[in-house]
Amino acid sequence: MARAWTKTMVMIMMLTWTISAKEQLSGKECEDLGFTGLALCSDCHSLSEYVKDQELVSDCLKCCADDSEDSMSKVTYSGAILEVCMRKLVFYPEIVGFIEEEKEKFPSVNVQYIFNSPPKLIMLDEDGEHKETIRIDNWKREHLLQYMREKVKPTSASL
Repeated sequence: MARAWTKTMVMIMMLTWTISAKEQLSGKECEDLGFTGLALCSDCHSLSEYVKDQELVSDCLKCCADDSEDSMSKVTYSGAILEVCMRKLVFYPEIVGFIEEEKEKFPSVNVQYIFNSPPKLIMLDEDGEHKETIRIDNWKREHLLQYMREKVKPTSASL
C-alpha cells in the first residue's frame, strides 16, 4: 500500500512539475531569478542532473527557449543593445575590440554604458522590445561577431 502511494505521489509531482514548466516568465522575471545567460532548455536539463532542487529546475524551464536545431537557427532579432560598465571595460579586451573595430558593421546594435553592469547583449524584436538577455563576459570577439551575423537581421545600411 505504501509503495503504491509513493508511486502515485511521485507521478503527481512529476506531472505538476511538467505542467508548471510550460509556463513562461518574462525576461525581467527570469533576470531577477538569475537566469539571464541560461537561455536554452537543454541547459536546464543538464542543470537538473547536478542540482536536485526541483523548484530551481522548474524556474529554469520557465525561462528557457527550446533549443532544437530548427527553432534556434531561425530566431533572429531586429537589433541589440550591448550593455557594459565603462569602468569595467579594461577587464574585457575582447569586447573593447568588438566595440572599437567591429561594431560599425552592425548599425542596429547600440552600445550603452551602464554603471556596474556586466557585459551583456539585450536582444530586441521589431518593436524595439526586450526579447532576451545574454551575458557575454567570457565571449571571444570572433564568437560575438559570429553571433551578431547569425542573429541580428541586417539593416538596409549594412547590405
